[in-house]
Amino acid sequence: MSDIKIRATLNGDETTVKCLMSHPMESGLRQDSNTGKIIPAHFIEEVICKVNNEIVMTASWSSGVSANPYLSFKFRGGAAGDPITVTWKDNQGNTQSETDQIKAGSRRSQI
Repeated sequence: MSDIKIRATLNGDETTVKCLMSHPMESGLRQDSNTGKIIPAHFIEEVICKVNNEIVMTASWSSGVSANPYLSFKFRGGAAGDPITVTWKDNQGNTQSETDQIKAGSRRSQI
C-alpha cells in the first residue's frame, strides 16, 4: 500500500532530510465519481523521525495534506552512517516505517 523514500545528507553539522511517502491521504470529503458515495477519510496523523533511536522531529498532520506527501526538514547533529528512521501512523491504525543512513554531503569549493 505505501512506502517511504528517505534521503538524508550531512553538510557541516546540519543534516537535511527529504522524504516522499506514498499514501492516498483522503480527506473524507470527496465523492467516488462512479458510485457517488463519500470516500472515507484515510490520512497520516503522525510522522516521527529518529536518528540513533532519538527523536529529532515529530509532525501532526490532518486531512488537509495532499496525497503522497513530501516532507523536508533540517536538524543539527547526526553523522554520516548514522541510521535515520521515518515512521508514520494514519487514522486507520496503519503504520509504515523505513530506515536509511545519513550520507556525507558534497563539499563545494569556496571562492
